[in-house]
Amino acid sequence: MTKEKTDNIWIYRIAGLLCIFFFLVLLTNPLWADTITHKFKNPSFSGIGTSSHYLTIENQEFNRKMSIKEEIKAIQEQIERDKENTTLARFIRNLESRIYAQLSRQLVENLFGETPSTEGTLTLEGNTIKYSIKDGVITLIITDENGNVTEIQLPIGDFSF
Repeated sequence: MTKEKTDNIWIYRIAGLLCIFFFLVLLTNPLWADTITHKFKNPSFSGIGTSSHYLTIENQEFNRKMSIKEEIKAIQEQIERDKENTTLARFIRNLESRIYAQLSRQLVENLFGETPSTEGTLTLEGNTIKYSIKDGVITLIITDENGNVTEIQLPIGDFSF
């Protein structure tokens, strides 16, 4: 080998080593070492933000319990509505309405009819209704099952429509 070839080989080797050295310096310069620390994401384990985490869980549980209660209440109300809308329930309501209308008509007939009675008593489902007419005033005394008394006085002929 000639001297020129060996010199060129050394120049290439030195240039290659310099390139590798600069390349390694450029790559390793921005690297900084740091300790590796493990942090839990769940606040129950880490303790950071624990109170808000617990409040969130409590709020979710509370909302779920309330929605279950509302669903149960809605179902119970639906069952009650269904019971009230049966054919038998409607028939009973209609019959009661007609009976009360008939009783009311008879009471009005006794008070204001062609031959009015001056007093009378009517007992209906534990309630007692006593009526009397004195000096142009109708007095109704209504006593309920518990003994509570309501008195209504209506003047005859003092009002008109």
